[in-house]
Amino acid sequence: MNLKKITIIALLVVVQTAAMLPAASAQSASQGETPIVVQGQTAQPEQSAQEFTKKLAAPTQNPAGQTDSQAANPINSVPAPNAQPAQNEPAVPAAVEGQTDPTLTPPTDQPPTDENGTVEGQTDPTLTPSSIPPATPSATPPPTKPLPTKPTVPTVPEIPAIDPAITLGTDKLILTINGDKMYQNGEMYTAAQPMVAKNGVSYIAVRSFVNRVGLKVTYDAKTKETVITKGADELRFKLDKDVYTVNGVPTKMKGTSFQQKNTFMVPLTSITQALGIPYKIDYKTKTITLTISSKPTASFTVEPQKIIAGQTTVTYNTKSESPSGYQIVDERWEGRQDVFTDPGVYTITYSVQDSAGQWSDPYTQTVTVEAPNVPPVAQFTTDKDTYRMGEPVTYSDQSYDPDGNLPEANSRVWENQKGAYFTPGPQSITLTVTDADGATNTISKTITITDEILYSQDEYNALFVPVGSKFLFDGGSVPSMRKVERFNTSEDVTLYRSNSPESVFGTGKMYEDTLSGKVRFMIHHANYTKQKVTMYVVATNNNPTPTTITTLDSGFGGPSPFATAAGKVSVQRYHESVAAGNKRSSVTLQPGESKIVLTELNAIPMADKTVISLIADVESTQPITYSTLMIDPKLDPYEAAKTLTTAPRDGVHNRGTYPLATKIVDVYEPVGGTTPSKLIIGDNNDDPNLTGTDAPNNTPESNAGNFGVLYKIHLDKVAPNTLITFNGRGGKYAGWITVNGQLVELSAQSLGLVGSALNTSSETGVVYRTGASTESLDLEFTPAPGSNLAVNLIFSPLPALKQ
Repeated sequence: MNLKKITIIALLVVVQTAAMLPAASAQSASQGETPIVVQGQTAQPEQSAQEFTKKLAAPTQNPAGQTDSQAANPINSVPAPNAQPAQNEPAVPAAVEGQTDPTLTPPTDQPPTDENGTVEGQTDPTLTPSSIPPATPSATPPPTKPLPTKPTVPTVPEIPAIDPAITLGTDKLILTINGDKMYQNGEMYTAAQPMVAKNGVSYIAVRSFVNRVGLKVTYDAKTKETVITKGADELRFKLDKDVYTVNGVPTKMKGTSFQQKNTFMVPLTSITQALGIPYKIDYKTKTITLTISSKPTASFTVEPQKIIAGQTTVTYNTKSESPSGYQIVDERWEGRQDVFTDPGVYTITYSVQDSAGQWSDPYTQTVTVEAPNVPPVAQFTTDKDTYRMGEPVTYSDQSYDPDGNLPEANSRVWENQKGAYFTPGPQSITLTVTDADGATNTISKTITITDEILYSQDEYNALFVPVGSKFLFDGGSVPSMRKVERFNTSEDVTLYRSNSPESVFGTGKMYEDTLSGKVRFMIHHANYTKQKVTMYVVATNNNPTPTTITTLDSGFGGPSPFATAAGKVSVQRYHESVAAGNKRSSVTLQPGESKIVLTELNAIPMADKTVISLIADVESTQPITYSTLMIDPKLDPYEAAKTLTTAPRDGVHNRGTYPLATKIVDVYEPVGGTTPSKLIIGDNNDDPNLTGTDAPNNTPESNAGNFGVLYKIHLDKVAPNTLITFNGRGGKYAGWITVNGQLVELSAQSLGLVGSALNTSSETGVVYRTGASTESLDLEFTPAPGSNLAVNLIFSPLPALKQ
C-alpha cells in the first residue's frame, strides 16, 4: 500500500470517528456501572466504553470466532475442540476505571514496510471504489494538517494492553473478566459465551475453557453429564446441579451449573479446583491468568528395595501419562543401571516425550546400593578347658557380624551346651550363628570333664538352673511333703466365667449376667464353627440414669491354634497390666444404651480352630448386663445381644458367676529351712473351688480349677537359702507368676528339656531363691486358661555351695 492511500484512509478514520462520538457518549451515560465479578469477589465498577473501544481498535474484518448452534444438550452446543483463533484479531483488554485518553490519534506503531511502503510479507490488494471513501482527486496528496489536540468528543477509559510477553508460553491462559476473550501463546480466542456473574459467582463456558487447557471433553447421553478426562482422572458435571464428581467422589460447587444460549456454564473456581489449575486475578487489566500444563508426567519405582552391588538385578516400573491424551512416544534415562557394580547412593532420572513433542519434567529418585553381605563370625569361649562333673560351665558368646547385622534373638543355635556335665570325658560344644541375610557360620569347641564330682545333678539344678527355667526332679516325693499352714480370706470381686462350651460348634450367645461393682472376666473359647467369627462383650445399661464402666486391668491372648499358648499370653499381659496400669479406660452408658467393652476381644476375627483367652477387671456403680457373643463378623452385635439365646454347656467345662473371686492366702510360719514343704492351689480340698450360679440356667455351679481367681499370697518368713519352685500336679501347665512385683515365667525352655511349659509332674520351674537371710515375699498368681490344676508351690532347702 502506497503512502497516498494510507494517508487518505487515516483521514477518513478520524472523520468517521468524530461523527460517532456523541452517540457513543450518550450510550455510555445511559448505562449503569457493571461490577467485575470473580467467584466470591467483586472488583471496582467499570465505565461502559467497551463497545466504543472495540469499534475503535477492531480491524476491518471481524474475527472468525466460534458460536453455538446446537441445543440438544450442553456439551454439543459449544465450540469444537480444534477451533482455530481468528486471524489478525487484536487483543482488546477491558477498560480500566478512572483512566481517560484526552487525545485520540492513530496508532504510531506500524508494521514494518519495504522501500515502496508495502507491509513486509503482504501484497497490495486492488483498491475498489467500494473500499475507498470519496476524496478530492489530486495528483499530489493534500497538505498535511495537524490533528486537533482536543477533539470535541467525550473522554473514554484508557485500555491497558495485554502484554504479549506473558501470553507467549503455552502454560499460561489469560481470561478477560466478564468478557469472551481468551489469550494463549500469543493468540486470542473467543469463548462460546463470555464469563458471566450470577449470585456473586463467575461462570465460564466449559468446552471453550477445556479446549484451551488441552483436555478431552465429551457428553454422556445416558447420564446427561459433561465428562472431562485428565489422564487417568475423570470429572463429571451435570446441568442445574451444584455438585460435580472426581473419579466418582462428589464435591460441592459454589454455584449451580446452567445453560446460557445453548452453552454449558459452570463456576470458574470449581472447574479450576477440579483440574488443579492455579490462577491469579489482575484487577487493573481485568484479567485472570491461569497456569496450565499440558506436559506429560513421568515416574518410576525400583524393585527390590534391597539392592546389593554386583548381585541384584534392578527392575524399573515406569508410569507415564499425558493430560492431553497424547501418546507417549519416547523416554530418556539418566543414571539407570540394571546391575550396580559398586555400593553407594545413585541418582536416577526419567523423562518421557509425547507425540506433540513435549518432554515431561524429569522425575528423580535416589537408590542406595549396599555392599555384598559378609557372613557372621561364630565365636565363644568357656572359662576353663577342664571341669569336674557337676561343675558349672561359664560360656562367653563373642560372635559378631562384620556388617553389624546379627540380631540378638533367634540368631544362635547351640549343640550340647549344658550348664554342667555329669559324664566324664571330652564334650564337644557347637555354636551356629545366622545374620539377618541368612548367612551362617559355625564354630565348635571341646572341653574335658574329669571323673571328680563337684555337685550331683539334683544339687546343681537346685543351685544353678536360672529363675524361670525348669528341671527334672522326683515328682513322686511331692504328695508326702508337709503342707504349710495357710489363712484364707477374700476380696469382693465377682467372677464372670465364660468357658462352656469351650469348643464352640455353633455361633451364638456364650454367657450373660447382670452385675455391679468390681467384675473379673475370664473368657476362654475355641472356634469350631468352620467359619470366621468375632467375639464381643456387649454391656447394656438398663438403669434410669447414666452409668460409667471403668476398665481396670486387661490381658488378652490369641487368636491362636494352641489353647495353652493363648491362655499363657493372656495371664502374662494381665499381670503386666496390673503392674503398669496401662489398660485403664472408661465408657459411659446412657439409660437403655449398649456399648462394646473389652474391645481387644473383637479386634481380630477368629479363624476356624483357633482359641482366644481374656482376663480383665472392670467396675461400675450400677448393675450392667454383660453379654458374651461369638457371631458372624457381618452381624450387628447389639441386635445379637437382644435376640440370641444362650448356647448349651458342653458338660466338661464350666461357666458361671462367682463372688469373692480374689483369694488372699497368708502363710505366717517359716517356710524352707531344713525340710521341703508345699502350698497347694486349685485342688478343691486345701483350696476349695468357688461356688456360684450359671445365670442363664439359674443353676448352682462350682468353679473347677478356680480359673479366673486371683491369688494374693503372702509368705511372711522364708528361710535363708530356700529354693521356691512351681510344680504342676494336674497335667501340662504354662503360665506366669509375680514375685515381689517381678514377673516370672512358668516355665521357660531349659537345656535338655522340651518346650516352654511344665509337661509332667516331674518337671518343676524355678520361681525364687532366697539369700543368706530370712525374707518376706508377696506373690500374685492366676491359673492360666488352657492349663491344668492343681499346682504346688514347693519350698526346699538349698544345698551348700562348694569350691
